[in-house]
Amino acid sequence: MNIALGVEYDGAAYSGWQRQKHAPSVQADLENAISQVANHPVRVVAAGRTDTGVHATQQVVSFACRVERPLKAWRDGVNSLTSKGVKVRWAAAVLDNFHARYSATSRRYLYLFRISGAPAPLSDSLTWRVDGLDVDAMHRSGQGLIGEHDFTTFRAAGCQSASAFRCIHRLSVQRFGEIAILDVQANAFLLHMVRNIAGALVEVGRAKRDPASITECLLLKDRSSIGKTAPPQGLYLVDVTYPGQSFPSGTLPPPIQGLGSLDRL
Repeated sequence: MNIALGVEYDGAAYSGWQRQKHAPSVQADLENAISQVANHPVRVVAAGRTDTGVHATQQVVSFACRVERPLKAWRDGVNSLTSKGVKVRWAAAVLDNFHARYSATSRRYLYLFRISGAPAPLSDSLTWRVDGLDVDAMHRSGQGLIGEHDFTTFRAAGCQSASAFRCIHRLSVQRFGEIAILDVQANAFLLHMVRNIAGALVEVGRAKRDPASITECLLLKDRSSIGKTAPPQGLYLVDVTYPGQSFPSGTLPPPIQGLGSLDRL
């Protein structure tokens, strides 16, 4: 049978999603737990391979198994065996041809900036604290990235994707109290793409870069033309969409849960 899971995790304790030989990963933690419930080795595929320190409130994974278990076992049973930083939110039986990565038509990420000069240890571990951002300028600047483009400028040097072309469906930057939110949805993302967009837009927000320069840098196809990569702790994978599937909706990251739901953004 083929199973899909919605997984939430705090990325701070992990060296990213992907299994590694000498570092903790979300994939290894989850696979070890699933394998115990299935009583045979299981390998999972994920909608997106998040970086070291990046969080998720709606990572979607899928796997094939040789045994049948109640859906509750794939949620509660697995949760009893994972570490406290990785938990399954929901489980669903899917068709044999469903693939968490290749069947997905879009991924949605939020990047959270905290606009405050006062250090706050709890908030600073879940957001990027940046003073004095012009959020309206950041939003205007980001509109030039919407559509299908070659995003070489915004990809990390270690990116292994064969093509740098991606299609951003929507991008917005909004402020809610002391939190500014970069909300970006695309068919797929390159390595560090969202964090590089966030870093470049911060330079716009701090008046260190003209808003129009983001589009100009995109056309240059030169990573050195934009600023530093934003730190990982502010980034959250919050939703993945699939044609013909109605999985439970993703949830908001802890710093903005008071807003209610993703539909509010």
